[in-house]
Amino acid sequence: MKKWECDFKLGEKITDEQLNFFNEHGVIIFRNFLTKEKVDECISELKRIEENWLNEGRDKVNGIPLKFGKNEDGSPTIQRLCFSSLFSEPLHQLLGDMRLSALTSLLKPYEGRVGENEKDGLVINNYINTPNSTFTQMGWHTDSPRDLFLGQKIMPMLNVGIHLDTCLFDNGGLRVLPGTHKQSVLKLLFGKKYFIDNSDDEREVGFDIQSGDLTVHDGRTWHRVKQSPLIGEASRRRVMYVPIITGKYMPKDENSKTPFYHKLSAKVPR
Repeated sequence: MKKWECDFKLGEKITDEQLNFFNEHGVIIFRNFLTKEKVDECISELKRIEENWLNEGRDKVNGIPLKFGKNEDGSPTIQRLCFSSLFSEPLHQLLGDMRLSALTSLLKPYEGRVGENEKDGLVINNYINTPNSTFTQMGWHTDSPRDLFLGQKIMPMLNVGIHLDTCLFDNGGLRVLPGTHKQSVLKLLFGKKYFIDNSDDEREVGFDIQSGDLTVHDGRTWHRVKQSPLIGEASRRRVMYVPIITGKYMPKDENSKTPFYHKLSAKVPR
């Protein structure tokens, strides 16, 4: 397990160097995508949405279950929010940033789009390591098999993470197996025990991620979120994920059914 150093900057066009790096490794990190002021705005919107949903007693959005836990003081918190930008004008505007649209070129020759109302929309993962937390880590997985559960073939996609909290390599966080986006379908489906396996892998890499950084990984790449060795508020890591997808347009609404894979993941021990 090792740390990678990356210092790319995301503009309104992907450079040849960035494209070559991503094509080789299946993952890339862009520094300072959001300013501190924009990060603070996103965190404020997260807290507002969370408070509203807790007061409403909401347990899912567009068929996708929310994930609940507790803060260090025992107060309730939502640890995985979905379709968040549909409830926030600032987050909706963020997804219209031309720099995000530029990322679609990483999917060529396929035509990509920001999936604001597809898949799970803009997901906000709120990791915190406390005795009552239900979301302290996430085991090894790829994002691609979701297509199979939806009755379609695996299509190219990107998972774009916008990081609201600083998470240095030694404090856990995102881990990937570079190059696994080129693996066979057999290894994609059975290379590891989905979500159950949280073990270290000598091939994995991580990053010193700063608040405001943006990461992109190919949906076929094996990745996980390693648990923080810290406890309580010091361990909190908030990351907004939005899919950039290809293939048939499949929007969701309040009448959408809960996908089978979400019912399975609810039973996975954390």
